[in-house]
Amino acid sequence: MIVRQLLCSVLLTIGLQAFAGGAEVLVAKVDGAIDPITAKFMIEAIDRAERQQAECILFELDTPGGLDDSMRAIIKHIMSAKVPVVVFVAPPGSRAASAGAFITMAAHVAAMSPGTAIGAAHPVSIGQSMQTDTNMAAKVSNDAAAYIRSIAEKRGRNIDWANSAVMESVSLSETEALAHKVIDLVAPSTEALMTLLDGRIVKLNETTVTLKTKGAALTRVEMNWRDELLHVIANPNLAYILLMLGLMGLYFELSNPGAIFPGVVGTISLILAFFAFQTLSVNYAGILLIVLAVVLFIVDIKAATHGALTVGGLVAMVIGSLMLFNNNPDPAMRVSLQVIIPVVLVTGAFFALGVWLSLKAMVRQPVSGAQGLIGQEGDARTVITRDSGSVFVAGAHWNAVADMDIPSGRRVKVVAVRQMTLKVETM
Repeated sequence: MIVRQLLCSVLLTIGLQAFAGGAEVLVAKVDGAIDPITAKFMIEAIDRAERQQAECILFELDTPGGLDDSMRAIIKHIMSAKVPVVVFVAPPGSRAASAGAFITMAAHVAAMSPGTAIGAAHPVSIGQSMQTDTNMAAKVSNDAAAYIRSIAEKRGRNIDWANSAVMESVSLSETEALAHKVIDLVAPSTEALMTLLDGRIVKLNETTVTLKTKGAALTRVEMNWRDELLHVIANPNLAYILLMLGLMGLYFELSNPGAIFPGVVGTISLILAFFAFQTLSVNYAGILLIVLAVVLFIVDIKAATHGALTVGGLVAMVIGSLMLFNNNPDPAMRVSLQVIIPVVLVTGAFFALGVWLSLKAMVRQPVSGAQGLIGQEGDARTVITRDSGSVFVAGAHWNAVADMDIPSGRRVKVVAVRQMTLKVETM
């Protein structure tokens, strides 16, 4: 009986696979900047599709751009892929800007959902301002233009628009992209795209394949938790916050040696911040200004310059924060003012509090030692004259003198200390 049930189950499975054509399509979502983590994820997804002999690998893409090296690594793998690679700019509201436009055009099949955009592929320098070297900027732009033209030519797409996307940062909506032969299909969803892809002939290097995607099983490919964490860190706002946390942590550790925890947190935060900077258009002049701001805060606390250096530090921090990612024209790749303002205010308030406490400590009356006795009250135990006398102050007996004689038993107040003798006056 059990054998019969197992046999029926196997036959049913085989029948369903035959009905669906046994096709499998891997679907991977790519959201955010194109960085080394994204490149690793996409390359591994293509390799998995090849191992599993999937009908195709589909990337749901939404990106503002990213690193040139990571983009080229992805495109090289797409060009040599043994399974069709489909790039679908989705869901609605997504974009394939900059590096995303290159990757979309490199796909065997390029598709977009309604309400999406593609283009603005002008290259952006990493780590320095391209405006400082016109010749270098021209070389980089021409190289990128030649690269995307070669991709468009290989895939049979609009070469003139591809060139304009790089040289003039031109962008298109999904309907415009389809009309200009930049993409192949427009679909409202991944499931609808599967129907449109069915029967489509795709050229893989020297061979051609016919896609059988209608009714195919969609298998989601997810980024592992480690890569997901590193990808999240590569966010301008988070990278900025990590930088500030790192600097604050190191300051606490240097101010209080042996605290350990602030130093560990600060070091880890700085390492993560600089990892993120690898994937962003970071301006190191901005980092130096932020570091200078923290140094000015620390010096103001130690030297007590009455807040002058704190004001200078705040100015340096604001300018440095605004400059940190200003090489990238895309607002999504810069630090948001909604993050900069609270961070600067909190940091400035923290160090301003430190300056205020240091100034308060300077003007506060001593509470210990000889100077701490001034202002203390007590009782005259003997008659106090200009030359001798005894008082009980601060829990001890002291020799005392006074400008005018003070009878025994009177309340007195210390007005000066001369060696071990107190000068007092009546209350």
